Amino acid sequence: MLKHGILGLLNYGSMTGYQIMEVFRDSLNYFWTAQTSQIYRELQTLKKSGFVTDTAIKGEGRPDKKLFSITDAGKDELIRWLRTESCLDTRSRLLMLTFFRGELPAEENIAFFNTVREEVMQFGRSLDKPTESALSYAQYVSSPENALYWQMTVEYGKMYMKMLEEWCGKCIEMIGENKE
Repeated sequence: MLKHGILGLLNYGSMTGYQIMEVFRDSLNYFWTAQTSQIYRELQTLKKSGFVTDTAIKGEGRPDKKLFSITDAGKDELIRWLRTESCLDTRSRLLMLTFFRGELPAEENIAFFNTVREEVMQFGRSLDKPTESALSYAQYVSSPENALYWQMTVEYGKMYMKMLEEWCGKCIEMIGENKE
């Protein structure tokens, strides 16, 4: 999936690896995380596959940079992925942990769900930043309506965090009722 995220970003315009990392940090990080090393490794794989090219930019007094650009083959791969990839992934670490929590004491499980709820609430509050970041990037792409779809991902995140917060409360309630 990182491959397609990078292709999607480069489809907006050429970028250095550092710029790609910044965009991930500022606007994609709340739903897809990537380390700098992963991005650079994936860029090399994309280059070998013929999906991106790079151009050396001389750094006067600084290290040289590589400017990455998407190729026609890369655009074709991005469009193929957008049209054919299944978007439902039912794997959830949280649900796997929950499924087996019966092995632990109720008090520990209540503390677990309280911690998850606090993390969810904190993350939910942070979702205002991606909205601002996404809108600030809108000026750099050829099709400003892309920002509409960026906003949809933020709305999904907000709704998902709200659901998780409510679910944690319900889990705590169910544990409490079971203890009685």
